[in-house]
Amino acid sequence: MKETLKNFKRVYSYAREYRKNFIIFTLISVLFVAFNIVTPIIGAKMIVALTDNLYFDLFLMALIMFVLNMVCVAFDVVLRRNTQKFFRGTSKNIEIDAANSILKIELSNIDNNNSGTFIQRLTSDPNELGHVFTRTIGFLTGILTNIGTFVAVFIINKPVFIYYFTCSTIITILFIIRSKKVNEKDKIFRKQREKTSGLIGELVRGIRDIKMLNAKDSFMDEINKSIDDYTGTEFDFRNTESFFRAVIDTIYYLSQFGLIMILIYLLKNGYIVTSIALVLYNYENRILGNFLNNVGDMITMLKSFNLSCERVFSLSTDKFKKEQFGNECLDKINGNIEFKDVHFSYDEKEVLKGLNFKIKANETVGFVGKSGVGKTTIFSLLCKLYNVDDNQIFIDGKDINTLDEKSIRNNITIISQNPYIFNMSIKDNLRLVKKGVTDEEIEEACKLACLDEFINALPDKYDSVVGEGGVTLSGGQRQRLAIARAFIQDTEIILFDEATSSLDNETQALIQEAINNLKQKYTILIVAHRLSTIINSDRIIVIDDGVNAGEGKHRTLLKNNKVYKKLYEAEIKEK
Repeated sequence: MKETLKNFKRVYSYAREYRKNFIIFTLISVLFVAFNIVTPIIGAKMIVALTDNLYFDLFLMALIMFVLNMVCVAFDVVLRRNTQKFFRGTSKNIEIDAANSILKIELSNIDNNNSGTFIQRLTSDPNELGHVFTRTIGFLTGILTNIGTFVAVFIINKPVFIYYFTCSTIITILFIIRSKKVNEKDKIFRKQREKTSGLIGELVRGIRDIKMLNAKDSFMDEINKSIDDYTGTEFDFRNTESFFRAVIDTIYYLSQFGLIMILIYLLKNGYIVTSIALVLYNYENRILGNFLNNVGDMITMLKSFNLSCERVFSLSTDKFKKEQFGNECLDKINGNIEFKDVHFSYDEKEVLKGLNFKIKANETVGFVGKSGVGKTTIFSLLCKLYNVDDNQIFIDGKDINTLDEKSIRNNITIISQNPYIFNMSIKDNLRLVKKGVTDEEIEEACKLACLDEFINALPDKYDSVVGEGGVTLSGGQRQRLAIARAFIQDTEIILFDEATSSLDNETQALIQEAINNLKQKYTILIVAHRLSTIINSDRIIVIDDGVNAGEGKHRTLLKNNKVYKKLYEAEIKEK
C-alpha cells in the first residue's frame, strides 16, 4: 500500500494541469456512488411496498428512481469527456518525461540494451499510468455502489447478508493471492515482450540488408525463437490467471448453490415470501458478481500499475546511467582541442591507449589509420557521447568534464559516415538543428552541400518527405543532407567522420570544395578512408594501435612515417 500511494503521488504530479477535469470527474463519480447506493435501497423498499400493497408509495419511489436514472445519463456524458481529457493529458506528460529521460541516458547503456526495452516503456506503460486514477475511481465507484446492495440485503434479511459477507471475504482473499502470483509472471512476460519488440523493430529497420544478405531464414529463426519464448511466458502468465479464475469461479458457483439452499430453508420455514426470495437471489449477482469483479480487477490493476511505475520511472534512476556534464558555460569557443594521454575501452577492450595530440583553433586536421584503431572514437569522446576511462580532453584549455552540455553540443557538429535522417520533410530535417532558421538559410546550406539541384528536381522540393532513416535518398544524398544540417548549425568545431565515403568522385570534389571554403574559419577534424580527402589538411595525425603514431603534412609523412606510407600505397593499389 505504501508503494502504491507513493506511485499515485508521483503520477499525479504529471496530472496537475488537468486537476479541473479530475475534480469534475471525481465529483460526478461521488454523485454516482450516492445515486447507486440509494437505488438498490429504493428497490428494496419498492419490493416491501409491493408486498404490502402500498401502491402510492410504490408510485413515488418509481418516479424518484426514474429521475435519478435520467440525472445519471446526463452526468455520464460530462464524466466521459473529462475522463478522456484527464487520461490523455496525463499520459502525454509521462511520455514526454520518459522520452527526456531516455535522451539523458549514456550511449553505452543504450548500446547494451534492446531497443524494445525503451520502446515499450515509452508507449505501453504511460497509458497504464494515465488510466490509473480514472480506473481506480471507477472500481471504487462500483464497489461503493454495491455497498448499497449490501444495505438493501441487510434491510430485507440479515442471515442472507451474513452469508453474502462471508463469501465476499473469502473470494477477496483469493483475489489478493491471485494478484501477487500473476504480478510475478507479468514481470517476466513484459521483459520478454520488450526483447521481441526490439527484434521486430530491427526487422523493419534492417529489412533491406536482410534481403540483400539473403539472411531471411536466419533472421526468421531468431524471430521464431523470440516469439516462442514470448508466447511461452505469455502462456505461463495467462495460465496462472486462468487457474485462479477457475478457483474463484468454483467458489462463486458454490456460493450460488449455497444461497439456493439457504433460500429453500427460509421459504420452507416461512421466514420469507417468494417475492423476497427472488429479490435476494437477484442481488446475489450484484454482490458476488459485480462487487467481487470490481475488487479483483482493482487489485490486479494496482499491481500492474506499480509494475508500470517501476519500469517507466526507472528510466530516470541510476538503473540506467545518465550522461554527466559540468556546470561551466561557454557561449562561444575558439576551437582549441587537446587530448592528454587519453585511454578508452569498449566492453573491456582497450581502443585508445594513451592518445596525445593538440589542435589549434581554425586548423584543419585529418586523422588516418586502419579500421578499428579508434578514429571515430576520438569524435565520440570529444562530443561526450562516451566518457574517457582515464585522463583528460580539453576544449580551449577547459576540461570537457567541467563544461555543461550546451557548451559542448552547441559548439561541435559531427557529420557521421551513416547519418540518421528522420522521417520528415527535407526542410523539417534541417529545422531540427536550429530554431527559427529561414528558408533562405536552408537553401544556402543545401547549395554548399551540393544538394540543391537534386532537391529542386523533386515534385515537392524542400517539402519532400524522405522516409524513415532517409530511405528514399541514396547514401551520398543522406550524407550531403547531414552536411547541410552542419552548415545550418554553424558551430566552431566541425567533425567529418568518413563523410565523403559514399560519394562519387565528382560529388566528393564538390564537397571537398565546400570543406575548403570553411578552412581558416572553423576548427575542422576529418576522419577519412580516402586519403585524398585529407591530403591538403594543415596537418595529418596517424593513429595506430590506439596512440598517435606520427603527425605532419602529407609529403612529410609519406617520407618519414611507415604507417602512413603503407596506408597511402594500399590506396594507390586499389585505384
